[in-house]
Amino acid sequence: MFALARLGSLFFLTISLLPAADSVTPGKFVVERPTLICLGFEWQITGDDNRNAVVEVSYRKAGEQTWKQGMPLFRLGGEKVTRPDLGLDYTTPDMFAGSILDLEPDTEYEARFQMRDPDGVRGEAVQTAKVRTRGEPKAAQGGRVLHVYPPGWKAPKQEPSFLGLKEAYFGSGHGDWAVLSERRVHPGDIILIHAGLYKGDRFKYSGALGLDFDGTYVLTAKGTPDRPIVIRAAGDGEVIFDGDGAHELFNLMAADYHIFEGLTIRNADIAFQAGLKDVLGAKGLTVRNCRLEDVGIGINAQYAGSQDFYIADNVLLGRDDHYRLLGWYSPGIYGGNRLKSYYAIKVYGSGHVVAHNYIAYFHDGIDVCTHGSPDADENHRATSIDFYNNDIHLMADDFIEADGGVHNIRILRNRGVNAAQCGLSAQPVYGGPAYYIRNVLYHVPTGCGLKFNVKPAGMVLYHNTIISEALPGDIFSNVLFRNNLFLGIDAPGRAVFRFSNATAYSTYDYNGYRLNPKARDQFLWKSPAEGKLRDYTLDKARPKPFASLTELRQAAGQEAHGIEVDYDVFQNLKPPDAARPHAIYHARDLNFTLNPGGKAIDAGVRLPNVNDDFTGNAPDLGAYELGRPVPLYGPRPGK
Repeated sequence: MFALARLGSLFFLTISLLPAADSVTPGKFVVERPTLICLGFEWQITGDDNRNAVVEVSYRKAGEQTWKQGMPLFRLGGEKVTRPDLGLDYTTPDMFAGSILDLEPDTEYEARFQMRDPDGVRGEAVQTAKVRTRGEPKAAQGGRVLHVYPPGWKAPKQEPSFLGLKEAYFGSGHGDWAVLSERRVHPGDIILIHAGLYKGDRFKYSGALGLDFDGTYVLTAKGTPDRPIVIRAAGDGEVIFDGDGAHELFNLMAADYHIFEGLTIRNADIAFQAGLKDVLGAKGLTVRNCRLEDVGIGINAQYAGSQDFYIADNVLLGRDDHYRLLGWYSPGIYGGNRLKSYYAIKVYGSGHVVAHNYIAYFHDGIDVCTHGSPDADENHRATSIDFYNNDIHLMADDFIEADGGVHNIRILRNRGVNAAQCGLSAQPVYGGPAYYIRNVLYHVPTGCGLKFNVKPAGMVLYHNTIISEALPGDIFSNVLFRNNLFLGIDAPGRAVFRFSNATAYSTYDYNGYRLNPKARDQFLWKSPAEGKLRDYTLDKARPKPFASLTELRQAAGQEAHGIEVDYDVFQNLKPPDAARPHAIYHARDLNFTLNPGGKAIDAGVRLPNVNDDFTGNAPDLGAYELGRPVPLYGPRPGK
């Protein structure tokens, strides 16, 4: 027995003396689904326990000679995302992931990835990929053109002509014959909807539009990427699909590669039902240049296998209060809003693009579905999703939620004005990176410019202008903050920023903060004890308060180049009135352009593939670079 015990002790002593696996071993390399302007990549690894490996990125158009420098891939692994009351307990895998941003659509690129580690790389240290960005979806050549007319049309018709969409799409009739589909639409067909009102009487048997009782167009045909099915306004006047109060107007869960274009859609709880978790979902849905009004949900798509949506240049108007900012949480100064509308757009899956939309009067603007722990199948998780250049006005909860995102969630150049609860949400992110770059937020009176809840991991924030305090409610892991501006509203006693780090390797530098003259504690800090990489018990710890950026820098070793700023960094911008939390502000009245003589000019750091076009001696802080065009938010003229 003594001999066995001694042998066991020697075994455990031997294990404890073994060196950590500090060298890195590359594993599987994954090219994610391309979007129109971005490419995403994943590279699994083992080892690198001391987390000093890096992956350098370069890229170029296919056929060009000169390589451009990209952002290094983002190192993740070992971070925990937990919520015990829901059974959520996820640990991120050891890997690198990252994106190449702002590319040209429908263009082939070469990308090169070099893994380096001072402790050695055991295996193939270089990966290359040749990937084509997606082009904007378009109709096929040579498809049939089918003409749809509303009931009561009196003018001449173009042939072949059909009464209502279902007759053209399925060849169906009325009443019990409305489910007939003997003459189904073909891939590549273009259905032109002529001007008029398409509103069925749901409670009339054998109605002209074949929408008896439920009032829903259940579309199930399969287009293809090259031959989509197009449902388009004919151009002879406004086309209005009125849902007559139906729960769903268009159900597309079994339909692939459909394009809806130029339509007005109204009076339904859900305008487009495109996917339910664990049930079914569409692929390749395009909704473009449409107007969705008086709807509870614009586009719902929560199926993990959905791919390649393109939701662009639309106007989406919900049913919430148009004239007061009312939140849903805790009755009182911010509460009281009922759920008249939920979210404008919610997606899950991969390859989705939500761009240049105007969104107003919903609970949430644009969301990734919260969903839960990532699926083991890399084709059934939220990766390679782009939300960019959207204009969001008056939300009862949040502007944009990356909640449920896994890798390469890209939230770029969006503008949000008036959110009753929070601005940008990560509740949670499962490893990341989730990129928040050059977003503008104004009037988030709760002080929750950033909602980092459920211990999210892997957020990258570059060049954002946030006119609110940033007070995430939970501890969070593995974040990078550079070149941001945070300016609050002087709410009594409110800190400017709460750094609730569960990981010692989260970093902050080159950011600008406005101190609150009505608060003693300006910054609140949590981080693991020296020598400890992670500590998830810190959610119960009291933060350390600091009265200035200098104090934070000296104690925490962060923000070596950070600066204290005020509203004079802008040419002409005043803060929201802290005494009027329900007030409504309009983007047309706000100017986020920087003051040429202000402290934010040239105060940033170069970030490859993010601010390569900076104009001065160094990049400026915040969302706008002085001398560069202001982003175009919302629908593009002529699109």
